[in-house]
Amino acid sequence: MSIVTKLQKSVIESLTSLYNQAFTEKDFQINQTKPEFEGDYTVVLFSLVKSLKLSPDAIGNSLGEHLVTNNPHLFTHYNIIKGFLNLTVSDIYWSDLLNQNYTDVAYGKKSSNGKKVMVEYSSPNTNKPLHLGHLRNNFLGWSVAEILKANGYEVIKSCIVNDRGIHICKSMIAWQLFANGATPESTRIKGDHFVGDYYVKFENELKRQAVELATNEESGNFSHYSSEEETKVKELKNLYLKLNTENAEKDKLIKINEEVNDIRRGATTIMKQAKQMLFDWEAGKPEVLELWKTMNSWVYAGFDVTYKRIGSDFNKTYYESNTYLLGKDIVQQGLDKKVFYKKEDGSIWIDLTAEGLDEKLVQRKDGTSVYITQDIGLALQKYEEYKIDSSIYVIGNEQNYHMKVLQLICQKLGMPNADNIYHLSYGMVELTTGKMKSREGTVVDADDLVDEMVATSQQHTEELGKVKDFTPAELTELYDTIGLGAMKFYLLRVDPKKTMVFNPAESIDFHGFTGPFVQYTHARIKSILRKNPMTDNKPLTNNGLLKLEKEVIVTLEQYPTAINQACTEHNPSVIANYVFNLAKTFNSFYTEHSIANAETDDKKRLRLQLAVMTSNVLKSGMELLGIRVPERM
Repeated sequence: MSIVTKLQKSVIESLTSLYNQAFTEKDFQINQTKPEFEGDYTVVLFSLVKSLKLSPDAIGNSLGEHLVTNNPHLFTHYNIIKGFLNLTVSDIYWSDLLNQNYTDVAYGKKSSNGKKVMVEYSSPNTNKPLHLGHLRNNFLGWSVAEILKANGYEVIKSCIVNDRGIHICKSMIAWQLFANGATPESTRIKGDHFVGDYYVKFENELKRQAVELATNEESGNFSHYSSEEETKVKELKNLYLKLNTENAEKDKLIKINEEVNDIRRGATTIMKQAKQMLFDWEAGKPEVLELWKTMNSWVYAGFDVTYKRIGSDFNKTYYESNTYLLGKDIVQQGLDKKVFYKKEDGSIWIDLTAEGLDEKLVQRKDGTSVYITQDIGLALQKYEEYKIDSSIYVIGNEQNYHMKVLQLICQKLGMPNADNIYHLSYGMVELTTGKMKSREGTVVDADDLVDEMVATSQQHTEELGKVKDFTPAELTELYDTIGLGAMKFYLLRVDPKKTMVFNPAESIDFHGFTGPFVQYTHARIKSILRKNPMTDNKPLTNNGLLKLEKEVIVTLEQYPTAINQACTEHNPSVIANYVFNLAKTFNSFYTEHSIANAETDDKKRLRLQLAVMTSNVLKSGMELLGIRVPERM
C-alpha cells in the first residue's frame, strides 16, 4: 500500500471518528508538501468546509491532532497554513520501508491478476526497411507490454505484417525491370534495404513516366490514356484555367493539380504493370506468388536482424496475406442484424453519423473487402485464439478515425471484448532536419540510425577516458548499451500522444534528461557498492534521517505508483520521468553525503541500503523501457 493510500485511509478514519459522517478519498486531496513549507504531505481542507460548516483551520487543527495522536508510527507532527494541513511522516516509517525493500529486485511489481492483454505493434510493410517512425512504435509497444506484465497481466505481443497490396507489387515490378537477377546475397545488401531500394526505384520511374505524359499532353498526345481518363484530364485542366483566371483559392487549384497527377500516375506503363501484378497475385498466378514469397523472405530476414538488435520480439505474428479475406462472414452477419446496409450498386456500408462520424464502406460492390473488414475479422480471430480481456493497438494518430470506426463496428456487432479495444495513439516523430518521405527515399533508416547512435556513444565515452581497462568485447557491448539506451529513452520520455523531434546529439548527453545520465548513475552506484560492500544485514537503529536521505527514500516509495500510473495511462514516459528524477535525487544526496566515510556505522548501513535499492529500482525501471544498464562505465 502506497504512503498516499495509507494517508487517505487514516484521514478518512479520523474524519469519520471526529464528525460521525461517512467520507471517501474524493472528499479531499492529498499532495506532496511544497518545498518551502514544513511537512511531507498536505491535506487540502477547503472541500470539507461546506459539509462540516467549519473553517479550514478548525478542521485542520482537529484532524491534525487526531492523526498524530492515533497514528504515532506514521505521523510525528503537523502544521496548518491557510487552510492546508501539512503532515510530517515519521522517520521510522521511511527507515522501515527501506529495511523491508532494499534487496527486493521485484519491488513495485504485482502478482498475476488473471487478465490477458494483447499488444499489437510494429506492423511493417514488406516493401521497405524499418525507419525512425517504426522505432518509436516498437519501443512504445514493447515497453507498454512490459509495464502491463509488471502490473500482473499476461501479455501477448503481436505484429501484423502488411505483406500484400499495390505497394508490395511496386517493389516486385521494379526488381523485374531493373535488378538483372540481383539478390541481397549477390549485392551484400541487407534484405529489407535491398527490397526498399526497388520501391524507391519504382517511384522514381513512375515520376519520370508521369512527367513524360504531362509533356505529351502539351502536344495533344493522350495515347496512354483511356478515353475516360483523357476526358477527365481535359475537364480538370479547363477547370483549372477557369478558376485561375477568376483568382480562385489556392487550395482548390492544388486539389485539381493533384487529381490530374493521380490520373497521370495511374496511366503510366509502370503503374499499370503493378496493378496487373496485384491482380495476378490475387488470382494465384504461380510465378507471381513465387516472386512474392522470395522477396518477402529477403525482407523478413532483414527485419529479424533489426528486431534482434533493438530488442523487439513478438509472441504472435499475423500476415495480411492470410487475414485479408477475414471479415466477409461477419459482413453478412451484420446485414442480417441490420447493422450494415446494402446500396443499389451492391456495396455494403454502415451509417455512423449518429455517433458523429460518417458512412463507412465495409465491402465493395464486387464483393472484395476493405481494410476495416479485415480488421474486424482479425479482432475476432485474436479473441477466439487467446480469449484476451483487452486488445491494445499501437498505431500512429493518423489512424485515429479508423480505430474509432473499428471499435464502433465491433460494438454494434456485439463482438466479445469490443468495449476493451484500446488505440494507443501516438504522434509522429521527425528529425531536426524535417519530415521523412519513404517513396522519395528520404526516410531515416532504423539500422543506420542505430549505427549512428552506437558510434556517437563510442565517441562520447572515449572522450571521458574512463574505459581504458575494458576489453574490446566489453567496449562493444558498452557502446551498444549506451547508444540504444539513449535512443530508446529519448523516444519514450515524451508522452506518446505528442508529436516529437528526435535529436540524436541531445539524446546522448551524459548530463541531461537522457538515458546515458540514468545509466551512468546506475554504474556509479555499482562502483560505490563494489568499494563498500554490505557486511551485515542488521536493522537500522538510528532512525533520524537527513533531508536528502529522506528525499531518496520518498522517491523510491513512489516507484510502485509510477508503474501503476504508466499502466493505467499506457504511457512509458511516466517511467522515464521517474527514473530520471530518482537518479537526479540520488546524485544530489551523494554529492552532499559520503557513504564510505559516513558519520556512524548505522549511517553507513543506511546509505548503503539507499544505494542498493536505488540501483535495483533504476535497473528495474530502465528494463521496463527496454534499456540495459551497465555495471560500469
